[in-house]
Amino acid sequence: MLEKAGYHVGFTRKGWGPGYNEPGGRTRNPAGPSFKNFGKFLEARPSNAPFCFWFGSYDPHRGYKWRSGIQSGMKLEDIEVPAPLPDSEKVRTDICDYYWEVQRFDREVGELLEVLQEKGELDNTLVVITGDNGLPFPRCKSNLYDRGTNVPLAVRWPAKVKGGRVAEDFISLSDLAPTFLEAGGLKPTADMTGRSFLDILTSGKSGQVDPERDKVFTGMERHTTRRAGKVGYPMRAIRTHEYLYIRNFKPDRWPAGDPQGYGDIDGSPTKTYMMQNRNEPEVKRLFELAFGKRPAEELYDLRKDPDQLNNVAGQAQYLDIQMKLDIMLIEKLKKTKDPRALGKGDIFDKYPYYGGGYKPKTDQKR
Repeated sequence: MLEKAGYHVGFTRKGWGPGYNEPGGRTRNPAGPSFKNFGKFLEARPSNAPFCFWFGSYDPHRGYKWRSGIQSGMKLEDIEVPAPLPDSEKVRTDICDYYWEVQRFDREVGELLEVLQEKGELDNTLVVITGDNGLPFPRCKSNLYDRGTNVPLAVRWPAKVKGGRVAEDFISLSDLAPTFLEAGGLKPTADMTGRSFLDILTSGKSGQVDPERDKVFTGMERHTTRRAGKVGYPMRAIRTHEYLYIRNFKPDRWPAGDPQGYGDIDGSPTKTYMMQNRNEPEVKRLFELAFGKRPAEELYDLRKDPDQLNNVAGQAQYLDIQMKLDIMLIEKLKKTKDPRALGKGDIFDKYPYYGGGYKPKTDQKR
């Protein structure tokens, strides 16, 4: 839509993916033409044309170079181990390697901003930095707990947006498209379920700006094909400031993938450590939380349990809020015609799987 409106569009590295363009009737990546880097993209830009560029970094996607974080100067004792993970030297080393790739991403973003600064266009360019999933560690990525769905979101547009603020409104990645369109003077299409948050950006306010953005809905179907029959692990969730409520539609399945390898969790030193030490007292409960089966309903009181390790679903004092959140979730799913709420959810397991096998081709510095 932006391209049709006269924008110069393109991407570097991943762009939209994983998937195939052809089944959607496209002849190229939806993000536009591929460019070697931002400089090449700008060289191809028509004079004075507005632009939309997608920097699709592979960082911090696995795999990592072992001990790269320590070799860069990080210290194991400075690491704060996330609550769902056991505390060991191997896990801390793995986290350092993850942080090293995060830092490389930060550096490369800084290089892109310097290019805009040199061209005198930095202040009038809307820059949005975000991710598409959580940490690639057990009970994080491909889960609906915060460490799987809560990703960074930083926005910069000095010409139009007051900086130095933190807004606490819930935002979904689907809200990006209508926001970009509105910023470009266009109207979102009627079938877009996301909502522009340009009003929040231009409000100049901090904290909870829009009282209606007091919750967010998330979901997952099939992340990999590592279960018998190549089926997924369907779940939906509603997250408010106080609670996280999750519905697991197929609790008989293994959320982390079948036990022959728990392939729904990215391979990593941390995963290997937890599997090898699953019966050790300091690992046993965390292993079960990350790798074991789960009940049909999960509820977490974020005021008492911000790390979401203690499921209170079914407890008498939480039955009212559990029922309330379940009703809100199912109403939302029905409104958006989610097959899982209409008794037709098995269709998701029958779709072709286009999720694997891509090999990144980049010029990034390792």
